[in-house]
Amino acid sequence: MFTMRLEHATITAAVIRWARRPSHCTFEEPDDQGEPMPQYTTRFGSLLDYDKGGVEAIDDEPEHYAFSNMFEVAANAKAWEKVAVGKNQEYVLEVIRAEGTSEWRTAAHDETALVMDGAITVELVKLDHPDLPADKRGSVRIEGEPTGRAMGRIVAGRGHMALLPAGAAYRFRADEPGVILLQTIEGDDTIYRWAEIIQTG
Repeated sequence: MFTMRLEHATITAAVIRWARRPSHCTFEEPDDQGEPMPQYTTRFGSLLDYDKGGVEAIDDEPEHYAFSNMFEVAANAKAWEKVAVGKNQEYVLEVIRAEGTSEWRTAAHDETALVMDGAITVELVKLDHPDLPADKRGSVRIEGEPTGRAMGRIVAGRGHMALLPAGAAYRFRADEPGVILLQTIEGDDTIYRWAEIIQTG
């Protein structure tokens, strides 16, 4: 989940309830002063089991923030849609619902894919002719099969990050639904749904 100020870049004081499963706290062995020490167990969210969390504004209005839970965004997205959940100038964080096999894509700049849920296979091909202007932002769809040298594949599970190098073609495969957080530059296929994820109270 990500929080960002919609009106301007200044961040005001806010407390964020993170979108993970609630931590479980127990008290176990005492510390050297004889006080019991808390022991925490963190339960992370997934596509099928998450708590949204939220923003508790201290000196501001909640509607000034776009608050999104990546699992909720993915649960409401179509397979392989690239939904922006964070933005800093031209850079975006996109949530992708991984399900089945994606189309082939390429970008003129590096991208990184962080697997947040599930298991994802990434196939990579070094394109013979990338045919993208160096200043083209975001990834673009490749029609048909890419022409070039196979670079291999990456099998990534939850918490694994894959580099998608500039000038290479890539496609994702997920046998079961999963979630990818893609760090990239805003492109033609970036979808904005701020109105749907804004917190109103």
